[in-house]
Amino acid sequence: MKLISWNVNGIRAGLKTGFADAFAAFEADIVCLQEVKAAREQVDFAPEGYHVFWHPAEKKGYSGTAVFSRIAPTNASCGIGIAAHDREGRVITLEFDGFFLVNCYTPNARRELERLPYRMEWEDAFRAYLLGLDKRKPVLVCGDLNVAHEEIDIARPGPNRKTAGFTDEERGKMTELLAAGFIDTFRWFFPDQKGAYSWWSYMGGARERNVGWRIDYWLSSRRFAPMLAGTAILSEVYGSDHCPVVLEVRR
Repeated sequence: MKLISWNVNGIRAGLKTGFADAFAAFEADIVCLQEVKAAREQVDFAPEGYHVFWHPAEKKGYSGTAVFSRIAPTNASCGIGIAAHDREGRVITLEFDGFFLVNCYTPNARRELERLPYRMEWEDAFRAYLLGLDKRKPVLVCGDLNVAHEEIDIARPGPNRKTAGFTDEERGKMTELLAAGFIDTFRWFFPDQKGAYSWWSYMGGARERNVGWRIDYWLSSRRFAPMLAGTAILSEVYGSDHCPVVLEVRR
């Protein structure tokens, strides 16, 4: 089973620059999108054979997530059940026979770290939500989690030490989540690979020079590890400042 996660940075813009072709080329069983910046009725995209789930933000043109699945879930829900965290369209959960799939677009701490306190609240609430699901069956978590966890996950760790997405606080929350029973699937397969990034600034030719960050993930409940077949970062796929990340799961 092939699963894709991609922060598209605006699906309506992406549809003008090849998103539909890229989607078809994936030939994926499930495609999870973040930062769609639109409600379902605003998007003229309905790939044949997919069940579609959408969670837009209350604020128009902001945030939002979507999932396209060839496999019908037994249940689907939006948010994590806390009103203060569910207004920005950041989480969709699908339940399948053997696992939960959670598509997430984690809040950015922003410049000057103005939203870091909220980010810390979010992290604790989201971790509690995942652990609640994990008590029932294994969980796969994907999305733009807005953190480069270790120095190997960022091209320039030194200058970015106190930058949103690489603060000690954000990295610490990822460490807590992994310690609670999850694995970073990319590091599971490629523990020492350097230069593997999923986001690049649009400025200064960062992508061409591969000055990037790895902030897009597939996480898995540790006990689900035997079902993991492989993973990849599709850095050759353009159309956003992020690239898609892939997880292969044994059926």
